[in-house]
Amino acid sequence: MRSPMPSGSAPTHHSSRLARLQQFTMLGTVALVVGWLALFWNAPGAVVVAGVLLLVFGYALVLALEFAAVHRVNRGDTVPPAGRLALARAWWQEVRVAPQVFSWRQPFFWRGCPDDAVPPAPGQTAVVLVHGFVCNRGLWLPWMRELLRRRMPYTSVNLEPVFGSIDEYLPLIDDAVKRAHALTGRPPVLVCHSMGGLAARAWCAATPDAHARVRQVITIGTPHQGTWLGQFSHVTNGRQMRQQGAWLTKLRSLEAEQTPTGTYDRFICWYSNADNIVFPASTAMLPGADNRHVPGVAHVALAFDARVMEETLAWVASANAPEARPIAL
Repeated sequence: MRSPMPSGSAPTHHSSRLARLQQFTMLGTVALVVGWLALFWNAPGAVVVAGVLLLVFGYALVLALEFAAVHRVNRGDTVPPAGRLALARAWWQEVRVAPQVFSWRQPFFWRGCPDDAVPPAPGQTAVVLVHGFVCNRGLWLPWMRELLRRRMPYTSVNLEPVFGSIDEYLPLIDDAVKRAHALTGRPPVLVCHSMGGLAARAWCAATPDAHARVRQVITIGTPHQGTWLGQFSHVTNGRQMRQQGAWLTKLRSLEAEQTPTGTYDRFICWYSNADNIVFPASTAMLPGADNRHVPGVAHVALAFDARVMEETLAWVASANAPEARPIAL
């Protein structure tokens, strides 16, 4: 069974419900801080400061719990686990990166570097940027700026409904692939973060000519085998990322049916032993794929890791020459 692929273009950048939700969250946080200050202005200074810190940086405590789980769960994994110091550094990475993404780029600047402004580039290889869970195209702003600087064409998506089925995202990816091909006349490369890699796999499994339409799929911190955290999710796409879950089992079956041998030969999978969302670490790998370990890097930070960005873009650039075989990463 394959998901139907609606004809015509799918709306990609007209709106972002996630941006509105995150804007509301930011305004709500500001309101809570103001309310706290108003109520406890005459309280001891330590109480006032503690309340403000908890409201503004409470997410850091949640991240700490995630990394504690990583430390415990990864001890039984095939990938060598990160030590406590490495996990502490990864926690600090995520504490710094998360507000930039979820409180700044995605809520307020997700329309930046619009796809419509990318000029055609015949003969080049375009990049299709596919974000992950509770994200929008604003996640990719540093990539978009770098792609523009290097004069490399790209398209992107907003995967919505935010908490819907991953299967609902297939028309959006199909549209982005069509737009990328129109820019260059050549099959693009999909670059996917987190859940976006699963959406790309689902699109490939539902698209009989996917191997002709896409040159490569590069995933960054994607829960290919599910994630330990998936067992706690109650939203549709979160449940689909459970380890040994029905959705992932069906996807693997469809992939094996479509490509019985070398199923994942066109995949490059970046993963980390300090990923606080996708763990155990080996769940971000695919059998037979080019699996590349970046030790000690957290989940969102992995999308902006210097090695991941540079080597991925170098691979894309090496594919631009006619009949060229891209360099190995």
